[in-house]
Amino acid sequence: MTESLPANAVVRVGRASFDPGNFEKFEALITKQAEYLVPAITRLPGLLHWYTGVSPDGSMVQISIWDSEEHAKQMDDLKEMAVIARGEMEAIGGIFERPIINYPMAWTI
Repeated sequence: MTESLPANAVVRVGRASFDPGNFEKFEALITKQAEYLVPAITRLPGLLHWYTGVSPDGSMVQISIWDSEEHAKQMDDLKEMAVIARGEMEAIGGIFERPIINYPMAWTI
């Protein structure tokens, strides 16, 4: 099944790593953060999909699909993500890969 997406859609991929011994703390924090991140992110124009996953191997990923590069870049300055959530994750040992990359959509299934 193929979904129709805007011609200039982008995939935004954010990654972080942490000590696998802190998995339970990280998983609990990710769940707590959804309470304030979901409303903040869904207010932004252009969001099509959002996925957050955390692995017991010490890795976290956030993948989002946006209708344009301009709309994806809104995440760079979203206070709830760039300051609050990042600070909370770093406080328990999260290390973020920089830069966060927006990939122009090539194809979908």
